[in-house]
Amino acid sequence: MSTGAPGAASDADWRRLEKSVTGRLLRPGAPGFHAAGAPFNRRFASTTPGGVLSVAGAEDVRRAIGWARETGVGLVARSGGHSYAGHSVCPGLVLDLGALRRVSADASTGLVTAAGGALMADVYAAIEPHGMAFALGNGASVGIAGLTLGGGSSSTSRTLGLTADALVRTTLMTADGRLLTCDAEENADLYWACRGGGGGNFGINLSFTFRATPVSDVSTCLLLWEGADAPEVFTVMQEVARKAPDAFSLRLGISAADGPAAVVSAVGLHLGPSGELRELLAPALAATRPVRTEIADRTFWAAKDYLLHETSAGAFAVRTHFAAEPLPAEAVAAVLARLDRRPGSGNPDGCGLALYTWGGAINRVAPADTAFVHRDALFLVSMDTSWSEHDSAETVEANLRWLADLREAVAPYVGEGAYQNFIDPDRPDWRTAYYGANYPRLVEVKERVDPDGFFTFGQAIGS
Repeated sequence: MSTGAPGAASDADWRRLEKSVTGRLLRPGAPGFHAAGAPFNRRFASTTPGGVLSVAGAEDVRRAIGWARETGVGLVARSGGHSYAGHSVCPGLVLDLGALRRVSADASTGLVTAAGGALMADVYAAIEPHGMAFALGNGASVGIAGLTLGGGSSSTSRTLGLTADALVRTTLMTADGRLLTCDAEENADLYWACRGGGGGNFGINLSFTFRATPVSDVSTCLLLWEGADAPEVFTVMQEVARKAPDAFSLRLGISAADGPAAVVSAVGLHLGPSGELRELLAPALAATRPVRTEIADRTFWAAKDYLLHETSAGAFAVRTHFAAEPLPAEAVAAVLARLDRRPGSGNPDGCGLALYTWGGAINRVAPADTAFVHRDALFLVSMDTSWSEHDSAETVEANLRWLADLREAVAPYVGEGAYQNFIDPDRPDWRTAYYGANYPRLVEVKERVDPDGFFTFGQAIGS
């Protein structure tokens, strides 16, 4: 079993690995090592790999796995590296797939094939000339691998489904060095598990093939209100979202950072003209006047850039739930009260709560048809707080206590599930929260494809 420890390997072992591969191996102290081995969430900045191997292809991956098994060094794969829980790094060997970023798109078949290290920016660049898309994340540096394996939602998901729903084939390197093709006909159980079973559990995915759909012009909105308007805005906007057609999606949030007051925001996409979008938003615009209103027609690709969101640098923690009904006014009031007494930190991202509209095509897939079980939600509910690496331990602890209190206040109004792509290392019931009734089948697949538990981390299937 992989332990995650680098100590089992000697310097001679590391030199042997370096000589056996085509890609570049970086060890601590080498130029570029820190950037290659640093976790995205700086909450886990104390984790330092024993080495980072930028693989040149499948053979490098196979040799690295064999080396890690021989030496007892833990191994994880990294593409975008955006694991919220820092699972894209470990104290052992990190396989950086960043050089494997080729993406091809074929408009005649609607198929898009991306290498395992491809980022959202790479995929968008390949599909834009063909005028077709599938559900993709709103962060240009997010990896296609992690997004897909954990389900993958976007502002188009109510119409196009999850990223995992568009997956028709993936190739995966197993713990014993086999390269498997997984689709509905071949290795079907592993294909099922790769659509929502979470990254890093079953092997190293080296390619993904998706079915894309033609897209046309769209419209977007950005509405901002003062925090005091939150109860009325949330009441009206949640009802707007509940009644809206699948073509409309929304991120409705309330947050606070350095300033004294909270801000309510509604960022939306409509797969139709701005006139239709303005009509959908009319109840909210009539109920309380935003301090900022932007409603505009855009090309699909300009809208993608408009909706682009990259999390600021620093440390953070996130709690998630799924809600089948709108949050009531008392829940919103509880959030406001806690934002008023937030502990603060050195991170400009601050803290808050956001609702992402779900339903539509997401919920038209049966919970057992893919590993992604969360198929009855109206909203994904995400709560977060952040701090900087330079904040004191007391500040960090205060922010974590604040987030736990916020989750407790919201919990009576939401379901028990949690989103595995916003992985939460502090969640004790993660097996059922992430995977629900699908967890036993995931364990069966894991035991068959990785009987020794070589691919492991803090919340790995079967652990």
